[in-house]
Amino acid sequence: MSNLSFGCLQIRSVLPRRSTSHILFCTRGSCLLTGLISCGVQPHSSGQTVNQQSFHGRLIPKVTGLAKYSDLAKQNYTMIYTLPHIKLLRAVSRLKLLQTAITVVILPPVYVLYLQGDASLFLVSYTTGLALFAGVMLYTASHFFRRVVGMMYLDPTQTTLKVSHLTFWGKRHDIYLPVSDVMTIGDTGDSVNETILKLKRYSSPQTLYFSLNFGHVVDRQGFEKVFGNLK
Repeated sequence: MSNLSFGCLQIRSVLPRRSTSHILFCTRGSCLLTGLISCGVQPHSSGQTVNQQSFHGRLIPKVTGLAKYSDLAKQNYTMIYTLPHIKLLRAVSRLKLLQTAITVVILPPVYVLYLQGDASLFLVSYTTGLALFAGVMLYTASHFFRRVVGMMYLDPTQTTLKVSHLTFWGKRHDIYLPVSDVMTIGDTGDSVNETILKLKRYSSPQTLYFSLNFGHVVDRQGFEKVFGNLK
């Protein structure tokens, strides 16, 4: 009986030490992890628990460019310009992709038939020329279509311009530009009466194009806020 009591006392004396060392290890690990995650965040008071320290450390993320972009996308914008023919350009762009894909798929069987003697050299030359022509046309069309502005919007503060244009695959892509960075029509060297106008920025050589003859100015006041007087 005395041996049993002595064994119980030994177990009780060991358990607190192991628990204490485990808690100390977790506390240091949590503090280290919290310090890595929330760099620059003020330390918490010593009265807080380990879980609270880790939780608060992860609640304060750094503001990144992606977060700013997301904030811009969630704002309510007012349309100031639209190009109704952008849907036609989108259809043509996707059609050129389909045509190029078909010609690329046809080429290998034609070469196989030619090597087997079942196809003439004229057919091989014609198919190859058609594929090259389709590729050049696709590149030219996509190079032009990607620079055509489909729609433009202004945010409520009239400080951010949202510009929509097509991608290589014929999908819509939105970019957000500070109004102060957008050149007016006069600064680009264009005239309001010209068919094609340039959308240029002071901070970038990239140029987009829009048209007042084929497009419509939905909000004249907002449009003139960005591009200057239309008179």
